[in-house]
Amino acid sequence: MRRWLPGIGRRKPTVPDRELPDDQLRVAWQLVSLLLEYPSVKLFQRLTRLRATAEQLPAAVGEPLVEVIDCLEQQGLEKSRRLYVETFDYTRKCALHLTYYAHGDSRKRGVALVQFKQVYRRAGMELEGEELPDHLSVVLEFGALGDLDVAWDLVNRHRAGVELLAMALEHRNSPWQGALTALRATLPAIDGEQAEAVAKLLRDGPESEEVGLEPYGIDPFLNPRPDDDAELLGV
Repeated sequence: MRRWLPGIGRRKPTVPDRELPDDQLRVAWQLVSLLLEYPSVKLFQRLTRLRATAEQLPAAVGEPLVEVIDCLEQQGLEKSRRLYVETFDYTRKCALHLTYYAHGDSRKRGVALVQFKQVYRRAGMELEGEELPDHLSVVLEFGALGDLDVAWDLVNRHRAGVELLAMALEHRNSPWQGALTALRATLPAIDGEQAEAVAKLLRDGPESEEVGLEPYGIDPFLNPRPDDDAELLGV
């Protein structure tokens, strides 16, 4: 498993029903995860195989993924890298980090990032490497190769961020908009509360910094290496 090491414990969340069979959902999320990563030589070498896999998925999911693959091939590696940086690294509206949409750059986001790591630990996995735990590719790969129920819960709890990212990529006519179209096709229709959250984010943006934060329920038993999380918390 590329990003994951065995961890401790496991807890099943309560999750909304899924219409796509789990095996197809895992495949779809793995494809979206790969296509939302920084373009690499290895990724380009796999595009033909990824297209063949996407073509086996239901049309609402597979066809947008094929469109992304076609765009990458037409652009080539270097142009795809440049556009990726311009899209995801320089444009906050296209952030791939789910907690940004809820918390912006406030201290609450640092707490949320640690909580993401603890969710993975409860599911029995440990994130390795330098990627932040709320990166959409990380969450989707965790669902594809690890605990699908836990990842499903995370994605749906951050659905407003997914919707805003999809809107931003569509507005830019981004080559990667099909990846979000495919992801949304695997998820339930947004309910009234989620729609309200999207509208609020569109109107107000992410929350700003607050003073005097209350404790946020970080579990010390799931924080075996607290120094590793200190940077996330801004301490």
